[in-house]
Amino acid sequence: MSILAEASSAGAWGGMIVWLVILFAFMYFFMIRPQQKETKRKNAMLAELAIGDTVLTTSGFYGTIIDLSDDTVIVEFGNNKNCRIPMQRAAISAVEKPEESVAEKTDKKEKKADK
Repeated sequence: MSILAEASSAGAWGGMIVWLVILFAFMYFFMIRPQQKETKRKNAMLAELAIGDTVLTTSGFYGTIIDLSDDTVIVEFGNNKNCRIPMQRAAISAVEKPEESVAEKTDKKEKKADK
């Protein structure tokens, strides 16, 4: 009888290991991997910041970048040009390039389509 008990406990361990592997794979593909992709996207966005870009801060304010340094940006808020606030790059949640660069990109695409 002890031989049957040992065989069934070995099968139970094997089944538990299979479920742990499945759980880890689930967590990786639905939690860890998307977070890594989002981090890479945000780092690329922050690396491409330029003076004159319109940004959305994490607090919900829209502004224009007027100066850049390693980890600090100076953002100008409002139309009166008097509100200039230094902030960390990490406080920027979205970047919108000026309309001129967007118009140039669409012109290039149209020229390629015509060829």
